[in-house]
Amino acid sequence: MAKEKLRFAGIGCNGMGWKDVSTIGMHPQVEMVAFCDVDSTRFDKVDKGWPGVPKFSDWRELFDKMDGKIDAVNVTVPDHSHAIITQEALKRGIHVYCQKPLTHTVWEARQIATLAKKSGATTRMGNQIHSEFQYRTTKLIVQQEKTIGKIKEVYTWIDATGHGRAGLLRPPEKSEVLPETLNWDVWTGPAPHREYGGERIYHPFAWRDWQFTGSGSMGDNGCHLLDPLYTAMNLTDPISVMATHSGMNDEVWPYAESVDFVFPGTEFTADDTIKIHWSDGGRRPNWKFKGVPSGKEMIQPASLLVGEKGYLLLPHWGTPKLYPEADFSGVELPDPGPAHHWHDWVDACLAGNPDISDNFAYAGPLTEAVQLGNIAVRFPGETLKWNAKKLKVTNIEAANQFLTKEYREGWEVEEA
Repeated sequence: MAKEKLRFAGIGCNGMGWKDVSTIGMHPQVEMVAFCDVDSTRFDKVDKGWPGVPKFSDWRELFDKMDGKIDAVNVTVPDHSHAIITQEALKRGIHVYCQKPLTHTVWEARQIATLAKKSGATTRMGNQIHSEFQYRTTKLIVQQEKTIGKIKEVYTWIDATGHGRAGLLRPPEKSEVLPETLNWDVWTGPAPHREYGGERIYHPFAWRDWQFTGSGSMGDNGCHLLDPLYTAMNLTDPISVMATHSGMNDEVWPYAESVDFVFPGTEFTADDTIKIHWSDGGRRPNWKFKGVPSGKEMIQPASLLVGEKGYLLLPHWGTPKLYPEADFSGVELPDPGPAHHWHDWVDACLAGNPDISDNFAYAGPLTEAVQLGNIAVRFPGETLKWNAKKLKVTNIEAANQFLTKEYREGWEVEEA
């Protein structure tokens, strides 16, 4: 039976959290019942929008005190805490909208996808452009129109870097004074304890740089840019991945990297396998495809799908374009119709429908691939052979230790 109202609690209330909370809150059938943020200074926007709604600094307290009063949550916090918060929500039968990447490790992605299926909850990952026209149009171009024929290979690039936000390669030797407004214990969550550092070091923005809390450029952007490739070509799990990069240590992610993924072929690919070439940190692919701009002349971030009969340029935010232009001058792009990433999820929650696009059954494997790319950068120049069914790198045993991580005591993610 469909619900008339969705009782919603926002976990993460500023930055991208505000985007998620405010957009979900605009749905006429959403009732805001609570907010949670480790930093009380970041409640300012929700206080103006929904004054008097209960607020918490600890998500555990939120779930306990609001038990039975919450139908759905967003999880818009640093990567390292995605899995543990999402796990608790799913165990309670609560619907979850979790930001990308779904989890911080490959193993976590597998557990969360499994738990979501068991729970029957309605889930969606927060790579919102999944529902925009350009990504859905690309699926139609490849699968229905077959405009450029079957896909031979793909190039994907973004100038975003893996570190640089904090301006540091290692933690500072001395920490600034911890503000009374910040619940640092909960912010740290499953990660090993370390000092606060300062407002420019980890919280609220530079956490993506650091391996213990973030996932670098690949984690930040991979679930966006690889998403339309998954949907357009019906990709499954990669069979190998190899990376090179500009250098890294045991604290931060590489500034710039190149990652080659090999996937099994599908009915929409030209061969038995399909290779996706990823570049970030200012690295750009160079090619000599007739009538197609290359290198710095090309818009970013974007992907180029190389087909048997032509090329499809897919900007991250922009209209897809076919090359060579002269060959496709009269071609009209198909219209995928309207969609709303946040509100369609709300509608599915109200209807009790877990089988929506970009749910955790889809987002889990996509996140596994992205985080597998982050394992490959630890073994530059070496090809990691991946057996998804066994959840194992089969040829480099040392790589398997990075499929998961050590958890701080009392903050463990459980096996589903």
